[in-house]
Amino acid sequence: MTAVTQTATPSMWSEKELAEVREALQTEINELNADILRHESEIASGDVTQGAGDDQADAGAKTYEREREIALTLNARDLVAQNERAIVRIDAGTYGVCESCHKPIGKERLQAFPRATLCVACKQREERR
Repeated sequence: MTAVTQTATPSMWSEKELAEVREALQTEINELNADILRHESEIASGDVTQGAGDDQADAGAKTYEREREIALTLNARDLVAQNERAIVRIDAGTYGVCESCHKPIGKERLQAFPRATLCVACKQREERR
């Protein structure tokens, strides 16, 4: 009977697996925060008067690089927030539960995308809107 229960719930996470996911998420948070600091430093170092006298192509290239750094920073901040929310769900015991239908999110989905908050069916429904 125990074997039936274990095979009937393949999406259940062991404490060890959750600890590993939590550690991986925290490691990624640390790496992303380092990236954010680097990008913010690069943005801040772009002095407004630095481009004085540049031709239009140079000014355009500098503007593009600045916008790229800003976009990378915003993306990294979003990923940090998603990772932090996943850690909160792990700590609360709700990791792996769809926030929409409250059914389990497939373990394979979470292994591929550990920040997932929706099961595949709910995510597909959301994307069709």
